[in-house]
Amino acid sequence: MMANHQLAKAIADCGWSEFLRQLEYKAKWHERKIGAINRWFPSSKRCNSCGHILDKLPLEVREWTCPSCNSHNLRDKNAALNIKAVGQTVLACGLSSSGDQSLTDLVILG
Repeated sequence: MMANHQLAKAIADCGWSEFLRQLEYKAKWHERKIGAINRWFPSSKRCNSCGHILDKLPLEVREWTCPSCNSHNLRDKNAALNIKAVGQTVLACGLSSSGDQSLTDLVILG
């Protein structure tokens, strides 16, 4: 996300480490787990209905129709559903320590 020059300043100002600390604290408090998914997982470009992955999806495109199954996808909702599905898969298969965890890799499990 820092590579996007329009978003970089706002992202840098957010205090990611404090957010991560709070997220871990709240997850532990509510007996939840925090796991990681691959930071390059195409959550926005993958159709949550059929799994088709678009070649490109520019940031300004907020809605798209899957060329494979013709389902209409809202970018953020589609990404959230895909991340939830991956999180549930990771939870079912067990957490792995994948080393470097950036905030874009985190998902709340369980």
